Amino acid sequence: MRQQKDVSPPSTPQERPQIPLQAQFVTINEEEAGQRIDNYLLRVCKGVPKSHVYRILRSGEVRVNKGRIDQLYRLVAGDVVRIPPIRLAEKADSSHVPAAEFKVVFEDAHLLVIDKPAGVAVHGGSGVSFGVIEQLRASRPDAKFLELVHRLDRDTSGLLLLAKKRSALTSLHEQMRDGLTDKRYLTMVAGDWKNARQHIKLPLHKYTTGDGERRVAVQADGLASHTVFSLLKKFKDYALLEAELKTGRTHQIRVHTSASGFPILGDDKYGDFALNRALLKADEQRGALKRMFLHAHQITFTHPESGKIMTLNAPLAAECERFLLSLGKPVI
Repeated sequence: MRQQKDVSPPSTPQERPQIPLQAQFVTINEEEAGQRIDNYLLRVCKGVPKSHVYRILRSGEVRVNKGRIDQLYRLVAGDVVRIPPIRLAEKADSSHVPAAEFKVVFEDAHLLVIDKPAGVAVHGGSGVSFGVIEQLRASRPDAKFLELVHRLDRDTSGLLLLAKKRSALTSLHEQMRDGLTDKRYLTMVAGDWKNARQHIKLPLHKYTTGDGERRVAVQADGLASHTVFSLLKKFKDYALLEAELKTGRTHQIRVHTSASGFPILGDDKYGDFALNRALLKADEQRGALKRMFLHAHQITFTHPESGKIMTLNAPLAAECERFLLSLGKPVI
């Protein structure tokens, strides 16, 4: 069988071909610089198990500038990375991903901020073949770089940040890690919420159920987690709150409210399931609600290039707004 020729890869990770069954040498460009070698390989070698990526790192099969490196090495522009032969599992044809655009709240050469609708995953995986990031890449084939800065649950609507340059991604990740961003959500919970402002600090432990579903529970040895809730409107049976994230744990708002006795309306993981079923149909006191009432409505951060403080807003999703109006005049 005739051996395939070694073809130099394109300069950006999204354009790189699947790794062939022979060693490949890749020169790192400015946009790829700054990231750890393990994270770089996990993205470039899509479809390869994470355990295998770390094995080839430990074994020294991956080289940078002909030398061995560990998984914490940060790439520098001009580095030549040797990626050993890797056999990838047969991947599904990605051409079926439908191109889609979403409501743009802000966009420039560095950032794209959209208003994500509920019911759309931010990325493929866990039974979802594609999400927002794959659809945006399909609709913007000329984009050299497009990565999620953070994530929103599939059933949460609102502001989602994406980076169009690696430098922007790195800057925003540093801001989030250092607590320099301000993310706020609107949510409606069931119950008699009392306090105008309430801090909830419950440690959260992430685990996976037997059927592979990701869940979070309050647990003494979990990660420290802090949410500040402000009461905006109070109704007979419900309360509209603004949730301010002080930490950014998986399902943090949902678990903090549920564990405190105030489940989010429509939450199918941690909510009141009987109430959720009742909410699917309108009655004489309220309209119907067929989704989770959780919306990322505001985010404040420092622009990675200009240094300007930016505050962006997304109005409450229409289906949540209709339900809110159907409740009539609030008690408070």
